[in-house]
Amino acid sequence: MTDTEGRAAARHGAGLKAWLPAIRPKTLGLSVSPVLLGTVLGATGQPEWHWLPALAALLAAMAIQVGTNLHNDAADYLKGTDTPDRLGPSRASALGLIDPQRVKQAALAAFTVAFLLGIYLVVWGGWPILLLGVASLLAGSAYSGGPWPISESPLGEMFVWMFFGLGAVGGSYYLQTGRLDVEVLPPAAALGSFAAAVLVVNNYRDRYTDAQAGRKTLAVLMSPAASRLEYSLLMLTPFLLPGVLWREQGIAWLLLPALAAALYLSSRIWRLPHGRELNGLLAATARFQLLFSLLFCVQLFLGG
Repeated sequence: MTDTEGRAAARHGAGLKAWLPAIRPKTLGLSVSPVLLGTVLGATGQPEWHWLPALAALLAAMAIQVGTNLHNDAADYLKGTDTPDRLGPSRASALGLIDPQRVKQAALAAFTVAFLLGIYLVVWGGWPILLLGVASLLAGSAYSGGPWPISESPLGEMFVWMFFGLGAVGGSYYLQTGRLDVEVLPPAAALGSFAAAVLVVNNYRDRYTDAQAGRKTLAVLMSPAASRLEYSLLMLTPFLLPGVLWREQGIAWLLLPALAAALYLSSRIWRLPHGRELNGLLAATARFQLLFSLLFCVQLFLGG
């Protein structure tokens, strides 16, 4: 769809199809995976599963993801970051499908849903969940907003690793058990690493336009080869963590297909040309994170 066509569609009202580029449903696996893994880690071996807190945590995580996506869509357009030279998937505000102010209002609504769900989670889990929830909401709104947007800084990967790994997995585990245990850290760190790898592909693809817009992401500050190496390390080193591929019970055989997939994806970033071809790798990396979470959960169910 051309820019003119998009703005014409906006004049006739924005339906669900117009909102999809802003919501970016393909990214929701990034928020589902850590809640799923943390819940199964915590509930395995427990006398009962706490389904309602798990469901509330899942919906809250998805709401924060949607709110962040919507806020990014509007904020990047209003700041002039999204230009016709953008290599990533088209966005609703830039296409003129939806007024950016409406997109920002939708983002606020999503964050409000997450806040309301968070009230229940705080009642259930206490002050640790309150701190995590407030930090998540603030970070989600600050990712592309505020005077120092995280998305424009070298801290993006660290932010994603912390919130999509340690925070989301650890918080979901805590809701099931009421405590935090050391064995949660390796799988949480691994999942956060894979989520950070998704951001690496995004920033590596956009490094030229980001540099023109004055962004200081790691991909802008480092050489292309360094970005490719960063991606490979984020995809492969988690398998070396104790308690991931190598467990007390022996090798987690179900994770071997995930290791093979990680090796394949790591080789692709070294072979793909810079450009829109990287969109496929970005989507594949997001799917890989969900695959790893599912395989790890099945391994837990099997007692491995």
